[in-house]
Amino acid sequence: MSRLTRFGAVVAAGAAALLALTACASPASTDGGQGSDSPAITNVTEGKLTVATGEPAYAPWVLDDDPASGKGFEAAVAYAVAEKMGYTKDQVVWVGAAFEASIAPGPKDWDLNLQQFSITPEREKAVDFSTSYFTTTQAVVATQGSTAASATTVAALKDVTVGVASGTTSLTVAKAELGEGKLQVFNSVDDVVAALKNNQIDAMVTDLPGAFYVRDAQLDNGVIVGQFPSAEGGDEFGIVLPKGSSLTPKVSEAVDALRADGTLDKLAAEWIADQGAPVLK
Repeated sequence: MSRLTRFGAVVAAGAAALLALTACASPASTDGGQGSDSPAITNVTEGKLTVATGEPAYAPWVLDDDPASGKGFEAAVAYAVAEKMGYTKDQVVWVGAAFEASIAPGPKDWDLNLQQFSITPEREKAVDFSTSYFTTTQAVVATQGSTAASATTVAALKDVTVGVASGTTSLTVAKAELGEGKLQVFNSVDDVVAALKNNQIDAMVTDLPGAFYVRDAQLDNGVIVGQFPSAEGGDEFGIVLPKGSSLTPKVSEAVDALRADGTLDKLAAEWIADQGAPVLK
């Protein structure tokens, strides 16, 4: 399930203004499909790295809607990427941006954008993506005080009634992990959430970003029981950049380095697992 609600608006800078900055910003790489005579897009502001996120931004991706604090998984990833690219924390500027506008064609007023964007071929026609910094898992959501809420193992969840939406990766994983004995299949994720609210089921399975949304925005007493250990079949999140940005290979290089040295795993453990999504045993 993709993120269901996005807020805020992005103010698009004019293409001429972006091109005027080319000569004084980072060296260009490829033209990103703009044409051989078009210079690659570079930093919005010379000497600064302008990073966009949701407006508002939600935990665990950004805590307290304050990305500048560096608290939250994507806020921390952005600062780690910036550091690998040679920027100090003081050189990172945060702005808000609407989700759909961020992946639409056209000029942008930011250099990087992190909002749990799944990398897809269709989106790659309009914007650049870095290599993946996170692969989603499937998670279990329940209501506080329920039998399912206290489960810490996959085995414990096989004894409760679990709902899941048809035709989803969540259903595939739920069948593999929990079996089909007490699994209830619904037409949509909204139907699953309604069933959970009405106590028709004890828990539900959805992708991890969706689980945080259900817990924080759709349920009054929701809790994430945990996430399944395997990320097989999960969506890959990439950092979005304007199409043809000269920063794209540099951002991917930084992300790859952070993956190789274990930083991405450490940040995920700190800001995702510790923010209420432990890995089920």
